[in-house]
Amino acid sequence: MDVSELELLFDIARTFDKYVELRSGLGPLLSLLEVRAGLTWGMVTLLDRSTGLLKIEEAYGLTAEEKKRGVYRLGEGLVGRVFESGEAITVPDLAQESRFLNRAKNRTRQDMAGLTYYCVPIQAGGVIGTLSAERRLPSAQAELMEKDRALLEKVAAIISDSAKLRERILEERFRLKQIEGPDSNEEEKYHEKKTGGRIAEGSVIIGTSSVMRSLYEMIVRVSPSDATALITGESGTGKELVAGELHRLSRRSQEKFIPINCAALPESIIESELFGHEKGAFTGAAGQRKGRFELAHRGTIFLDEIGELSPRIQVKLLRVLQEREIERVGGTGTIKIDVRLIAATNRNLEEEVKAGRFREDLYYRLNVFPLRVPPLRERKSDIVLLADYFTEKYAEKNNKLIKRISASAIDLLTGYWWPGNVRELENCIERAVILSADMVIHSYNLPPSLQSAVSTNTEPTATLEAALSRLEKELILEALKISGGNMAAGARSLGITERQMGIRVHHYGINWRLYRKKPGQ
Repeated sequence: MDVSELELLFDIARTFDKYVELRSGLGPLLSLLEVRAGLTWGMVTLLDRSTGLLKIEEAYGLTAEEKKRGVYRLGEGLVGRVFESGEAITVPDLAQESRFLNRAKNRTRQDMAGLTYYCVPIQAGGVIGTLSAERRLPSAQAELMEKDRALLEKVAAIISDSAKLRERILEERFRLKQIEGPDSNEEEKYHEKKTGGRIAEGSVIIGTSSVMRSLYEMIVRVSPSDATALITGESGTGKELVAGELHRLSRRSQEKFIPINCAALPESIIESELFGHEKGAFTGAAGQRKGRFELAHRGTIFLDEIGELSPRIQVKLLRVLQEREIERVGGTGTIKIDVRLIAATNRNLEEEVKAGRFREDLYYRLNVFPLRVPPLRERKSDIVLLADYFTEKYAEKNNKLIKRISASAIDLLTGYWWPGNVRELENCIERAVILSADMVIHSYNLPPSLQSAVSTNTEPTATLEAALSRLEKELILEALKISGGNMAAGARSLGITERQMGIRVHHYGINWRLYRKKPGQ
């Protein structure tokens, strides 16, 4: 091993030391290989343990969307063959193997002629990924090819050691915290690594804060049963996601999940929507129609904003819960149904019951297992996770590349009180992604409602006393204008004595005569 190779390996190892996350160091690693070793078109794949597939983590010449979609199975392509066998592959003339390469669509066989392709496994108790690169050689040079492959194997070993070290540190920290007592920050960071910021593997709920984990524990406990659940929480907190998670974890998960927003339907048609109707039941009923309860048979029905139901529909819903049967509008017979009911509301149903707007017996039928979804201001540690998720979502939707959220933008996001909760955060991030012009979400890309005095350079420059004096002078001038320069009338309108008025007029140097009305005005 010559000195230049030793220096390169040293710089690669030092590069990984700069980054907490292994993935963050892969881009600089490939740049070093290209600049210092002449190995181009580098690519690193790592094993996604949840799917058993190799996922492209970093690759030259691929867009963020292509990287996200890029996966390899056992035996698929050259990378898949290395993944399956655990042995390195060298292809002297890449043009002969182009059928195996996903990236060949952007290059012709002529472009790939003379390129030597290398792919080596990254191993840690089994193959956990691959490292590949290319070099253009005028002819097959066995000695140089062997040297290139040996270098890539050494780099792959550095990646493997770095991955194992980070995993060991995280697991040891988590084990110690379990023994010594939970520390929310460390536990949440470990959980984020394992689930990608989601509350659990397979879940669509983003967040690892203690309040969300407590909520999820309750979801897991009630899901296997058929108990009716009432989900409460402010608007925009994600109550429908919680309902979907209850269904996903239930024994009815293979059946239908039917959501219906009670507030979005007028009273004239909601009964037909819920229970169905017979032909001719009302004007426009041209045929028989099944309702949502009937369609959800053996599955789950989710009634969102149930507090908006009218008293008449509340009575019918109570009968469904008691008898487990429905009657179509215009029908004469009953239909037995087997459904699990989940309801949600942003209203305080106890107050609604006291006010006589919601039936007490229906409330107790619904409130078998209450679940409260916390507002976003109670789960501040989840804000960055949600922001990252929405950034990735809308960057892909708008075909844009967003690499990060700036520190100043994160400060604004975490310092805001979010009255509109997760829905408001999602809208803010979508706007910021659209406005971003340099692959970064900056503080000035966020809506004005989130801006602070510091971020907009509008900090108050006057003292409190000076600001109050300006306001007092403006009020006195306005009173004099309205009263036509009449000091007594102006004092009465301000609620002060004429003497106090005179003192203030003198103090501020106001010429009250200028405000006198001229004759005829």
